[in-house]
Amino acid sequence: MKWKLVAVASAYLLGAMNLAGLQSTTIYLANADTALSLQAGADAPRLSQLQQQSGFIWSGVMPEAIIDRVESDGQWRLLHWKLDLAASQIEPASVCLVYDSQDPRLRLFWEWRVRAEHGPLEHTVRIESLSGTDIWLPLQDSLQFAWSIPGDEKLEQLWVEKGAGGPSAEGTHRIKITDGYKWIGRSSTYAHPAAGQQREMIPYVLVDRPDAGGIGWYTGIEFSGRTRITLEREGNLLKGVAGLNPEPGPFKTHLDAGESFETPTIFLGTFRGGPDAAGNILRRWVRDVLNNPQTVRVSEYPLVVNNSWGSGMAINESQARSMIRDSVELGFEMFHLDAGWFRGVGDWQPDPAKFPSGLAPIADYAHSLGLKFGLWMDWAQAGLDPHPGSLYVRDPKIRDWLTTDPPPDWKPVETFKGVTMDLGVPVVHDWAAAEVSRVVRDYHLDMLEHDGYVVAQGCDRTDHPHAPPDPESTRHYEDSGFLWVDSSNDTDVSYHATRSYYDVYANLRKGHPGLMLEICNDGGRMVDFGSAAHGDYFSISDAYDPVSNREAFYDSSYVLPPAMLETYVEKWPAPQMENFLYILRSGMMGWFTLMLDTTAWTPEQHAAAKQAIALYKSRLRPLIREADLYHVSLRPDGVRWDGIEYFDPVHHNGVLFAFHGSSAEESKHAFVLEGLLPSTRYRLMFQDRSSPERVTYGSELMGKGVEVVLPTPNSSELVFFEAVP
Repeated sequence: MKWKLVAVASAYLLGAMNLAGLQSTTIYLANADTALSLQAGADAPRLSQLQQQSGFIWSGVMPEAIIDRVESDGQWRLLHWKLDLAASQIEPASVCLVYDSQDPRLRLFWEWRVRAEHGPLEHTVRIESLSGTDIWLPLQDSLQFAWSIPGDEKLEQLWVEKGAGGPSAEGTHRIKITDGYKWIGRSSTYAHPAAGQQREMIPYVLVDRPDAGGIGWYTGIEFSGRTRITLEREGNLLKGVAGLNPEPGPFKTHLDAGESFETPTIFLGTFRGGPDAAGNILRRWVRDVLNNPQTVRVSEYPLVVNNSWGSGMAINESQARSMIRDSVELGFEMFHLDAGWFRGVGDWQPDPAKFPSGLAPIADYAHSLGLKFGLWMDWAQAGLDPHPGSLYVRDPKIRDWLTTDPPPDWKPVETFKGVTMDLGVPVVHDWAAAEVSRVVRDYHLDMLEHDGYVVAQGCDRTDHPHAPPDPESTRHYEDSGFLWVDSSNDTDVSYHATRSYYDVYANLRKGHPGLMLEICNDGGRMVDFGSAAHGDYFSISDAYDPVSNREAFYDSSYVLPPAMLETYVEKWPAPQMENFLYILRSGMMGWFTLMLDTTAWTPEQHAAAKQAIALYKSRLRPLIREADLYHVSLRPDGVRWDGIEYFDPVHHNGVLFAFHGSSAEESKHAFVLEGLLPSTRYRLMFQDRSSPERVTYGSELMGKGVEVVLPTPNSSELVFFEAVP
């Protein structure tokens, strides 16, 4: 193992130091990018330094704020934490400091881990109940930081929105952090974007010193439930927290004797070179640490997919077979059967009128032609189908599984939506685990997509494992065809449901090795690092036009591997072949899924798409999997030019995706490339021959840039470049 790790030896520290000695002793934990200095105080630990390996240090000035009280037997009881030396562990790749409270008896584990040679370090706080009585815990943050900074230090923040139902006009936020600055970013699985309100974030924030080479740090949350990150500057102090969202609150969660509560895991890392440099570190770390290694090792990952939603809910067996045959002809690798195949929401059997032979023969037909077979399923929803075995909302047993009682006259607005179950209930978890496994097994699936709202927003039940709602603050309403509950217990509902969801999918992977999982949550509402650890790719937006696809990709590619970022390509006006390629390429920067009826294409479009898919598989996919990514333009707006660059520093080759927007005024544009070697010569090859092939130095490409000429609005070009002797 070649990690650059530094830690005090466990035997020496615990065997030779007393408590006073340990308090004055620094514990170091590091990899090749990030170094931490940790201190074990008598009654609280402390993150004392965060260091970038080039030498810059962020100094922490406050100990960790551990919860100081719990509710037991209807009363709040103060806690007095003391460091437990004998139980603490300090290893080369991890540190776990243990603190005990005697009355009531609780044990707290403050853990840091190194999981890769490069990238951030992980941190979790775990609280175990050793008491014989019921305990209600208040909110424990995952991370608290308070850095000492010069009062005149210039700092900037970057955070990015989720694509959700569709990207907003801004998406990527770069903000100056001046004295008095206060910011709160929130994330959940059920964003309701509203005009004038801040959108939900991918749970990640970056802070850097732009005037000092872009040195900085970043943190993110590996959890799909209700979370938040705060950032505040007060004079010589930059402080904030990351973890579960305390609002609407007050938050509390229940522990029986022997049970543990674990805060969402966070990661913390450093970088030099600005947000793209941080992204190139973090994306690899996500791939190497969080992503499913069995999927990442597949040479065809990310796949090219043909999705049946071009036919909408009208899809049937004949159409599916026709689309499968055309998928093979075009070079696709998976056929994805979207919504419309089932009898009803909550009744996950094939509609006999549409699929009289069932789904297994369709999957087998795809397999016989060399395609994988994927399926859409909204498995956490109940509906109005009364067939035996279905989730029928009028069934008293099933009603108790739901987050709320639907009104007597309730009907779904759309035929693929229902009422959300509370996955935190053990019997609901067990039903879901068995049902998704049955569907994968019986229908011969290679991929399962979930949609709808898997993790509940809130729940008004008093007999579920989460905290009970506050009747005075509980609100019921309907939006977009779904029933919603808001109350004081929302975060605890979300916490239990998220953990249950993760367990369902972890067991599904064990039972079906090689199965791929697509994360869709009514669009891109579940794009986060917890999902990245339990699924293989995301639907990053519920808007599928070329500009929305590029906007959502531009935003999410700052923090997540592009191979995970699926952009669905839908029908869009294409009077000229340049416009047709523009549509396809707007979805080919990451995971490419086509969502229209290819049998309706002209022969010219069919031939062009076949060539584009072959190019994706042979030249673009290796770069999407392995290369660094650079945002070499302003965020797309559909009018100006925009572009994304990939560059592989190992093989010294790359590609520029160049897009000319709707404006007819600017027929050419120069893109300044990044990451190249100034003294190395590179051969430029323009895929559509918009310019002749030429050789130039990296210094020119990173100075003047590469000029792309495209007279036609809504057109594109791929500029490949590689080092030459």
